Amino acid sequence: MPELASRAHQQNIIPVIHQAITEAGIKKEDLDAVAFTRGPGLLGSLLVGTSFSKAFAMGLNIPLIEVNHMQAHILAHFAQLHNQEKTVPQFPFLCLTVSGGHTQIVLVKDHFDMEVVGQTIDDAAGETFDKAAKIMGLPYPGGPVIDKLAQQGNPDKFKFPEPNMKGFDYSFSGLKTSFLYFLRDNLKTDPEFIEKNKADLSASLQKTIIKILLKKLKLAAKNFDTQEIAIAGGVSANSELRQAMETARSEWGWQTYIPQFQFTTDNAAMIAVTGYFKFLKGEFIGQDAVPYARGGM
Repeated sequence: MPELASRAHQQNIIPVIHQAITEAGIKKEDLDAVAFTRGPGLLGSLLVGTSFSKAFAMGLNIPLIEVNHMQAHILAHFAQLHNQEKTVPQFPFLCLTVSGGHTQIVLVKDHFDMEVVGQTIDDAAGETFDKAAKIMGLPYPGGPVIDKLAQQGNPDKFKFPEPNMKGFDYSFSGLKTSFLYFLRDNLKTDPEFIEKNKADLSASLQKTIIKILLKKLKLAAKNFDTQEIAIAGGVSANSELRQAMETARSEWGWQTYIPQFQFTTDNAAMIAVTGYFKFLKGEFIGQDAVPYARGGM
């Protein structure tokens, strides 16, 4: 609910930033710049973050750096944790970025040279998980719930249609509708159908979504002749998708990059990493910056 989300942002942004600075063991005067999410996303929440960031940067007389939310998900792969060596993707690489609002295949040529080569023409993969969960009466967000239930179910119990899209684009609206009608028809003969088959339904739906995602990603990898493949975004926390990427490493010879769980969902670290690379290039923005709900990259 956008209105409630923006109010929660307004209430929490100062305490959260105060806590972050305190736990980092620094003072706000030690900061070199302020990086913030300009978009895409919920406009009300973005307005809160943008307004605070502009005021914070002005008060400290330091540069302001805008960050594209979707670029940041990809650049989260370059986050390095203290005392932990981590291999990062080599340019160029393909990144499957999947979340509640986006499903994209991005060709990443450099930190800020990215091209969306495929995307959903309707629903996102994460949105499909959440809506299917809602239909089954599961709590929100539904993706993690379906993932957990799927581990106890039979992924081959039910068959759902896969779209036949040209190129590298996705479509999930047909799958979502098919799932809805499938449940509706079975509930007519057995009112307890969902309750009896929650695990199998979750496993079968999840298998279909992951299969759709990987099919296009494999096609793109072949087309762009790259074995450097990454995933990012909230749905990259899905256990079956992560396992599918591990399998692709051995079966298809991919060099795969799977983000740590704390860098999959929306997080400040990915914004900071993106801001760092922009800071090195001197890419700053003025106080006239306004957020955008859609577009970018």
